[in-house]
Amino acid sequence: MKIPKPTDADKAFFESIVPPNAEIKPMFGNLGGFVNGNMFMGLFGPDVGVRLKPDDRVLLEAVDGSGPFGPEDRPMKEYLALPAAWRDDPIQAEEWAGRAYDYVAAMPPKVKKSKK
Repeated sequence: MKIPKPTDADKAFFESIVPPNAEIKPMFGNLGGFVNGNMFMGLFGPDVGVRLKPDDRVLLEAVDGSGPFGPEDRPMKEYLALPAAWRDDPIQAEEWAGRAYDYVAAMPPKVKKSKK
């Protein structure tokens, strides 16, 4: 599987819509947004994906341009890609990034695996 690389513009857009209290980490040449150690949004090439509760996923799936997020042969469960057209309307993208942040922030913090 070839992992697409984001452009500097892709990274800048992603970073511009991540909520202020989130942590941004590099992941396989892309970026991930994290809260309490759990990823709530990611960048995969040019695509921005958000992890949403089921009701919000249904709403976003109904928006033209949204779709699966991640590798074509193995999309990430609970995540959807935001429509590419929202780069021209970052307020919508920020709203959905905020929904993803709130959903994942309510989950238990991720426990780091201990090294043996």
